[in-house]
Amino acid sequence: MSVVAEAGSAALGAADPAAPPERGRSARPGRIVAVFLAAIVGVAVLAVVDLTLGTSHVGVRDLLGLLTGSGDDEALAVLVASRAPRVLAALVVGAALGLSGSALQSVARNPLASPDTLAVNAGAYFTVVLAAVTGLALPFAVNGVLAFVGGLAAASLVLAIARGGAEGPTRLVLAGSATMLALSSLTILLMLLFEQETMGMFAWGEGSIVQSGTAKVAQAAPVLLLAGAALVIWSRRLDVLALGDDTASVLGLDVKRTRIVTVLLAVLLAALAVTVAGPIGFVGLTAPVIARLVAGRVPGLSRHRLLLPLAALAGCVVVLAADVLLRLAVPGVAGVAIPTGIVTTLFGASVMVWLARRLRDSGPARSTASVGAHPATRSRTALVIGVLVAAVVAALVAGFLLGDRLLLLGDVTNWFAGASGRQVTFVLDQRTPRVLAAVLAGAALGLAGTTVQAVARNPLAEPSLLGITGGAGVGAVLAIALFPGTGFWVVSLGAAVGALSTFALVYTLANRRGLSSDRLVLVGIGVSAVATSLITLLVLLTNPWNTTMALTWLSGSTYGRTATQVWPVVIALLVLVPLLVRWRRDLDVLAVDDDVARVLGVQLERTRLGLLVATALLTAAAVSAIGVVGFVGLVAPHLARSLVGSSHTRVIPVAALLGALLVSVADTLGRSVIAPAQIPAGLLTAMIGAPYFIYLLWRTRRSAL
Repeated sequence: MSVVAEAGSAALGAADPAAPPERGRSARPGRIVAVFLAAIVGVAVLAVVDLTLGTSHVGVRDLLGLLTGSGDDEALAVLVASRAPRVLAALVVGAALGLSGSALQSVARNPLASPDTLAVNAGAYFTVVLAAVTGLALPFAVNGVLAFVGGLAAASLVLAIARGGAEGPTRLVLAGSATMLALSSLTILLMLLFEQETMGMFAWGEGSIVQSGTAKVAQAAPVLLLAGAALVIWSRRLDVLALGDDTASVLGLDVKRTRIVTVLLAVLLAALAVTVAGPIGFVGLTAPVIARLVAGRVPGLSRHRLLLPLAALAGCVVVLAADVLLRLAVPGVAGVAIPTGIVTTLFGASVMVWLARRLRDSGPARSTASVGAHPATRSRTALVIGVLVAAVVAALVAGFLLGDRLLLLGDVTNWFAGASGRQVTFVLDQRTPRVLAAVLAGAALGLAGTTVQAVARNPLAEPSLLGITGGAGVGAVLAIALFPGTGFWVVSLGAAVGALSTFALVYTLANRRGLSSDRLVLVGIGVSAVATSLITLLVLLTNPWNTTMALTWLSGSTYGRTATQVWPVVIALLVLVPLLVRWRRDLDVLAVDDDVARVLGVQLERTRLGLLVATALLTAAAVSAIGVVGFVGLVAPHLARSLVGSSHTRVIPVAALLGALLVSVADTLGRSVIAPAQIPAGLLTAMIGAPYFIYLLWRTRRSAL
C-alpha cells in the first residue's frame, strides 16, 4: 500500500496542518479581530438558543424574565439544574477537544490527527468504564487521571506505530482505528459482563453532555484554562516545529521535548472532555480543520498563539450546533436520550471523508502479491489445506460439545440419529445453528477480506475498515427497527442492501481520478464511523432501553441463532465461491498493478466492480448471521498468503478455512470460558485481530506499505 507523503500529501492549501506559518503576507489585525468577534458571537448565539430548548415548557420569554427579575421559580430551576450545566459542558468539551485536536495535528503534521484517530478517546473511555466495573463512585479527579493514563497509553502506541505521523495520514489512521477497535471491544465486553455496574454507559459512550448540576464543569474549567494557557505559551515552539524537524533543530528547538509536552497537554485536554461528557466523536478533528480553513484566508491567523484559541472556539461552535440540531430534530424526551456525540460523529466523519478525497495519490499502491507471501509447492499447499480441514472439523466437534453444558461424542451421535434424551436434544437444537453460523460466516468473511485486499492492493484492507460490515449492520438493525417481529429474510435483505449501498458510497467517493488505495481506506474508515453511530441512533430512537440489541450487532454474537438464519450464508457461499474461483487469475493480476491487468486483457473496472459487489454480498450474509465481526477479513488472507503464497488459486480455499476456524474457535471460547455468561465472538476476534493488525503495522513501519 502506498502512503501519502508527510508534507505536501494533502491538497488542503492553507488548511493543511503540516504547512508552516505563512511568509510574505502581513498580518491584518482588523480582520483577525473580526474573525474572533464573529466566532464569539456565534458561540453566544448558539448557547442562548440551546438554553431555550428542552423537555419542559420554559422558553425564551421565561429566560428573559429571569434577566429582568420577573421570572418564576420553575424557569430558574430548569435553567440551573439542567440547561445551563448542559451548555457549560458543551463549552468546556468543545474548547478542550478543539485545543487537543489542533495540537495533535501540529505535532503529527497531519490533517487527520485527532483524539479519535489517535485512539485517545477510546483509551480514556476504556479506563473510565474499567473503573466503573469496580462499583465504586470515584471522584471526578480520579476518573480524570484514569482517563488521562488510558488516553496517553493509546496515543503513545499509535504515534509509535506511525512514527509520529511521519508516514502519512493513511498509516496513522489505520493504527488509530486498529487500537480503537481493540479498546472498544474490551469496553463492550466489560459492559456485557458487568451490566449493572455499567448501566447507562452505552449511550454515554457516544458522548453525552447531559449533566446533573455543575459540579463536573466547575472542576474541569480550571484544568481547561491551565492546559489551554500552557499550549498557547508553547505556541512559538509549535510554529518552529511546523517548519520541519531538521529546520527546527537547526534553529535550536528541542524537537523531542516539544512533541512530548504537546502530546501530554493534548491528551490531558481530551481526557478532560471524556471525563465530563464521554467520548464525543470527531470534534477534535472538525474544529481544527475549520480553524485552519479560516486561517488560510486571514494573514497572520495561522500562528499557533491565535490558531489554538480559534480552534477552541470552533470546537464550542461544533458541539453547541450539534446539540441544537439534535434538540430541534428530535424534541422531547427522545432528544435527551440521544447523545450529542452521535451528531458530531456524523458531521466529523463527513469532514474526514472530505479530507481523504483531497489527498493526493502518492503513486501506485504496493502489490499484495508480495505481502507475506512465500511460494509453496503443491504438496505443501495440500498439507496446509488438509491440516486446516482437520482443524475446522475439530472446531466443529468442539463447538457441539462445549458450552454452558458439556456434552459427550455419544450424545452428539445419538442426536444425529434421533435417539438423544430431551435435555441433550434441547441443548443441541440450540447449539447447532450457532456452530454452523460461526463456521460459515467466518468462511464468508475470510473470502471477503481476500477479495478486498487484492482489489485495493492493500494488505491491511478489510471489510469492516472499508465500512461494508458497518453498512450491513445498519441495514439489519434498520430492518429490525422498522419491521419488528418480521422474518429473518427481511433482516438479511436489509443487511444486503446496507452493505451494497455502503460499498457504492465508499467506491464512488474514493474513485476520484482513479481508485486510490489510500483514499479507499480513509473514506471507508470515515463511513464505518458513520455506520456505527447510525446503529446506536436507530436503537436509541426505536427502543432506547434495549441497548443489548445494539451491542449484539456491534460485537458479533451467534446467540439465539436458528437454522433459518444460516441459509443466507449458505446461499451466498454456494453462489459466490464459484465466481471467485473463476476470477482467481484476475485477482492475481489485480493484486499486482492496473497496467499489467490492462496489458493482459482484464476488463479492469468491470472486474473490480464485480469482485467488490461479491465482497459486499459475502459480508452482508455474514453480518445477517452473526452481526458485525471485525478483523477476520484481515487476518485470514494475510495468514493464507504466508502459508501458501500469493496465488489466489491457493489463497481462496486457505483463507476461507482460516476464517471459519477463527470465528468458530472464538464462538466456542466465548460460550465456554465464563459459562453460563457468554463473550460475543466478534469481541474475541477483535481482541485477536487488532493486536495482529498492530503487529503488521509495527513490522513494516520503516517502509512504505
